[in-house]
Amino acid sequence: MSVALIWIVIGILLILSELLLTSVIAVFLGIGAIATGLLLHWDLIAESSTQFAVFGVVSLALLIFARGQFKRWFMGYTTDEDDAKPNFQRDIGARVKVIRDFNHGAGRVVLNGVQWDAFSEDELKAGETAWVLANEGIQLTVGREKPVKE
Repeated sequence: MSVALIWIVIGILLILSELLLTSVIAVFLGIGAIATGLLLHWDLIAESSTQFAVFGVVSLALLIFARGQFKRWFMGYTTDEDDAKPNFQRDIGARVKVIRDFNHGAGRVVLNGVQWDAFSEDELKAGETAWVLANEGIQLTVGREKPVKE
């Protein structure tokens, strides 16, 4: 196995390891290793000291200049969340889908892909849309009308 191929395999393994890690650093080391392997394969570099220098410079440059963008790609981001509010208060005003009819004020809804037990003064039927009025831990209070933001 050639040294160039070893660099490329190490680079691919580092990039794949990023799937298990959340630091968004291994991907830059992987890209640096792949770049070193390709330059070595094309006979643009030869000495081991040059190989490590290229690896270090490429990895460090990407880490400094591209980490923010890569982190957004890997981690995702939202612009509509208010970090000042606790998580349970962020749900207030959210739209939910009724999945079980409300009998005697109790039913079941889906919020953000998760099923919740819910209470409502309104007679809601499965398939209807409702709005979160309050979050009491593991149960929601919902209603037919969207609450007014304060």
